[in-house]
Amino acid sequence: MSYQVLARKYRPNVLSRVVGQDHAVRALTNALDLDRLHHAYMFTGTRGVGKTTIARILAKSLNCEQGVSSKPCGECDSCKEIMNGQFVDLFEIDAATQTGVDSTRNLLENVQYSPSRGRFKVYIVDEVHMLSEASFNALLKTLEEPPDHVKFILATTNPKKVLVTVRSRCLQFHLKNILPDVIQQQLHEILSAEGVAFEDQALSTIARMSQGSMRDALSIADQAVAHCGEKLDEKSVVDMLGLTRVDEVVELLTLMGANDRVGVFEFLRKLTERPIDYADLLAGLQTAIHELSLAQVASFQPNFNLIPLMDKFPNDWLQTAYQILVFARRDLQYAPEPKIGFEMAVIRILDFEPVVVDSVSPPGSLSGHTVAHGSTQNEDSDESTTKAEEETKAYSENLDDKGDSDSYMRRREQAVKELRTNPIVQQLEAEGGEIVDVELHDDVDDSGDRNDR
Repeated sequence: MSYQVLARKYRPNVLSRVVGQDHAVRALTNALDLDRLHHAYMFTGTRGVGKTTIARILAKSLNCEQGVSSKPCGECDSCKEIMNGQFVDLFEIDAATQTGVDSTRNLLENVQYSPSRGRFKVYIVDEVHMLSEASFNALLKTLEEPPDHVKFILATTNPKKVLVTVRSRCLQFHLKNILPDVIQQQLHEILSAEGVAFEDQALSTIARMSQGSMRDALSIADQAVAHCGEKLDEKSVVDMLGLTRVDEVVELLTLMGANDRVGVFEFLRKLTERPIDYADLLAGLQTAIHELSLAQVASFQPNFNLIPLMDKFPNDWLQTAYQILVFARRDLQYAPEPKIGFEMAVIRILDFEPVVVDSVSPPGSLSGHTVAHGSTQNEDSDESTTKAEEETKAYSENLDDKGDSDSYMRRREQAVKELRTNPIVQQLEAEGGEIVDVELHDDVDDSGDRNDR
């Protein structure tokens, strides 16, 4: 017998075995057991989350010879034929290849006739958003008032492209991305049943890379079994996928925190001796920094590899580094090659560190905010910091020369109000302009009184 891939071999055949979609399973189970069946269902969600699987289980539940139930027997001829794709009253249509209105009309011509063997005629339309507008319009009337013996099940990865008039005629279930922990548990059960040895960290890596898709996870597991041989270990899986391990991310962060530039780039050189996905490496650094930030502000327990780093980085450094990584990941596509884009991001993190500006700041600066300056270990950054301090001091002295600073601010606010009554200023503000700053100068009149100008 030929080998059957894991995704097909372990496809659920009853609703109770569907994982990660409890909201849809509960609603469909109650509908079947209480005989409250709708004539049209729509399942939406990304790839590999169970849309077609649930549609086939629903078709089997409706046509089981033992009666309509959320637990079809799986032993009768109808159940077996549906599982094998041979049931004459189950019509699976791929809308991606049958987009035209003629195909839809041909399909609807047979709707009026009673089922040949089963209790219901079931029409499963996959990727329904690919239908043309004329096809949707041809489907509308039948979808709204089909014969009692007909059930429609629509599946799509892009519900926004489906006409609102079609969506409103269906019960809609949005199938969520499956959580990594749920995927890992399912992989654990399946590989144990297959007699394959594995490391939990290897399964965790596969679950993370599947991005919420159970089918993707099982496909990666198939590939990993072929790649690793007798046992799935984390190192082999990481090498196969071109990823970085958590301990490697921790080592890189440790070197960056110590500002060991030579060590950082020597580590990166060793890292590139195997194929590396730099987008994944950036994501790994982001995840680690996110966990460290949560550990500081919310007593969150990070990955055990990150525990030694919990007190190594100030929160403002973590925020600055995270923002640099966000922009680096976005701009990676514009770099001559991913390696260059990643290395420039590392250099920016090493060269820039946050400096909190004093509460009294020169005009145009961000008072009380954290801004990124060059690393204080460089001569240029020392000069820029000294210059900022001198400007702050000069501005403070300027306030002292004008008298009490609170009084000066009140006068300034009054001046802004008076400016806003000026017709020219009003016109400029109406065109999108704004008053950025106001500086007061003292005038002394003939009587010796001081006036603001």
